Amino acid sequence: MSKQNDCIVFQGEEGANSHIACLEAYPDMRAQPCATFDDVFSAVAKKDARLGMIPIENSLAGRVADIHSLLPESNLHIVGEHFMRVQHHLLGVPGSKLEDLRVAQSHVQALSQCRALLLEMGLQSRVAADTAGSAREVAAAGDKTCAAIASKLAGEIYGLETLRENIEDMAHNTTRFVVISAEPHEMDSSAQNCITSFVFRVRNVPAALYKAMGGFATNGVNMTKLESYQLEGNFYATQFYADIEGHPEQRPVALALEELEFFTTEVRILGVYAASPFRDRVKEES
Repeated sequence: MSKQNDCIVFQGEEGANSHIACLEAYPDMRAQPCATFDDVFSAVAKKDARLGMIPIENSLAGRVADIHSLLPESNLHIVGEHFMRVQHHLLGVPGSKLEDLRVAQSHVQALSQCRALLLEMGLQSRVAADTAGSAREVAAAGDKTCAAIASKLAGEIYGLETLRENIEDMAHNTTRFVVISAEPHEMDSSAQNCITSFVFRVRNVPAALYKAMGGFATNGVNMTKLESYQLEGNFYATQFYADIEGHPEQRPVALALEELEFFTTEVRILGVYAASPFRDRVKEES
C-alpha cells in the first residue's frame, strides 16, 4: 500500500458493506481491501494506512465477535464511528430472470437477513465467505439459475444485474462501524456529543460488576453499550467492553471512571470521539 495519508482499509472484497461505509464516511480517501481483520489492524499499526473501517455490531445479527478480542490488544485507537443502513440486492448474471433462479449465494448473515424472500421464491441457500465475494463468484460462473445477495455496488463492480432490491426482512438493518487509527484524535473536553469507549476487568469479589456500574448511574452518565466476553477461552477471565456518552475530563464521567477503578483490575480507554448524528436521529424517532 502506498501513501498512507489518503488510504483507509477494510476487511473484505470490493463492493462489501465495509467498502461502502468507507466511501460514505471518507469519500476523499482511497479505500483498500484486506483479506482479514488481522490484516486491517496490521496495516493501520504499521501506518501503511491512515485509518481502518471495522464493523463492530449489527442491529439484527449482534456483535462482530473477532473485533472484541483484536481491538484491545492492538494498541490502536477508536477515532470515529459510522452507522450504515444495510441494503441487500438480489443480483443475477446479465439476461437472467427471477423465474430462472434456483440458488441464492451469500454470507450466512445476509442469507438469514433475507429469509422471507428466499422462502417466497423457494430458493436454495448457498453459504459463502462474504457478500461481495459471492457476487464475484456468481459473475464468474455465468449461471442464470444462481444469484448473489450483495450490495448494489458489488453488482456494479462485477457486472451483475439487480433482479430485486432492498430484499432484507427488516428495514432497520443497520451496522455500526468504528474507525481506528494508530494515533488518538484529540477531542475537546467541552464537546457535547462525545463517546468514550473502554474495556475493563472486574475484581473477583461478590457483586463487583454491580458496584462497578454504580458510579455511572449516580453521576448521571449514560452507558449505551456493555458487553462481556471471555479471555483466551478462560471461563473465569471476563473482560467488558463499554461505550458511554461524555468525555473522560468532564466531571460526571471522571467521577464515574474513578469509582470504576475501585472494583476493577484494569481499565483501558480505547477511544474518545465524536458521536455519529445517527444517534440523535434514533432518539428523535423513539
